[in-house]
Amino acid sequence: MANAVSGMAVHDDCKLKFVELKAKRIYRFIIFKIEDQQVVVEKLGSPEETYDDFQNSLPANECRYAVFDFDFITDENCQKSKIFFIAWSPDTSRVRSKMVYASSKDRFKRELDGIQVELQATDPSEMSLDIVKARAI
Repeated sequence: MANAVSGMAVHDDCKLKFVELKAKRIYRFIIFKIEDQQVVVEKLGSPEETYDDFQNSLPANECRYAVFDFDFITDENCQKSKIFFIAWSPDTSRVRSKMVYASSKDRFKRELDGIQVELQATDPSEMSLDIVKARAI
C-alpha cells in the first residue's frame, strides 16, 4: 500500500485496476472512494457503459475520485482516447469529506500514471459531456 502525504493510504488495487483500464481497456471508468483512511475501488464500469452510466454511478451527496476513458474523433477524423481524472465534490456533501478528498487528491492522482486531463466538479453541469469533449480536444 502506498502511503499518501495526508496520511491517506492508497490500496494497491487502485493502481492495478487503473493500469488495466489504461493498457488493456477492460474498463470504461473506475470510481474510487475513501474508506477507513484509504482510497479503494468502489465501482468498475465495463467498456460498454456510457458517460451517462458513469455520471449516474456517482453519488449525489458524497465526494469521489474517478477516472474515465473517453473515446472521441478529432476534427481530422482520427479515433483518439484520453483518460480523465475527475474529482467529484458535490456542494451537498459534508464539509469534512470535502476537506479529506481535497487534501488527498494530488497525492492519489500521482499514483495513477497516465492521467491526461483533470476535471473538478461540484455539480453535474461542471462535468457534462460537452465539457469533457471540449477538454479532450
